[in-house]
Amino acid sequence: QVQLIESGGGLVQAGGSLRLSCTASGRPINTYVLAWFRQAPGKEREFVASISWRRTNTYYADSVKGRFTISRDNAKNAVYLQIDSLKPEDTAVYYCAAHRNPFGSTYYTESDFGSWGQGTQVTVSS
Repeated sequence: QVQLIESGGGLVQAGGSLRLSCTASGRPINTYVLAWFRQAPGKEREFVASISWRRTNTYYADSVKGRFTISRDNAKNAVYLQIDSLKPEDTAVYYCAAHRNPFGSTYYTESDFGSWGQGTQVTVSS
């Protein structure tokens, strides 16, 4: 089991930026699809972005395309989420997740991800 710890959340004004980080321990994550999900108050957790283990493919929810960028550094066992042009509706707890299986080929479905961080709060004021 891999342990994931997120950081970088905070309170920011609309239009601002944040960079979320997620560091893994317990085993290397270089062969795992990594993703970010988020959960807003009163809503279900939803997919935000994911990145293939080869770093060649990235996927985004329509609501964040063009504003969010996912990246990974396998040497540092880490995944990042650059969030630009923040909107109040981006307010949520953001979670990083690692796929259940190495060399996985699914990128959006929450149940395919077996390791989760504790989450980091992002609050966007208008």
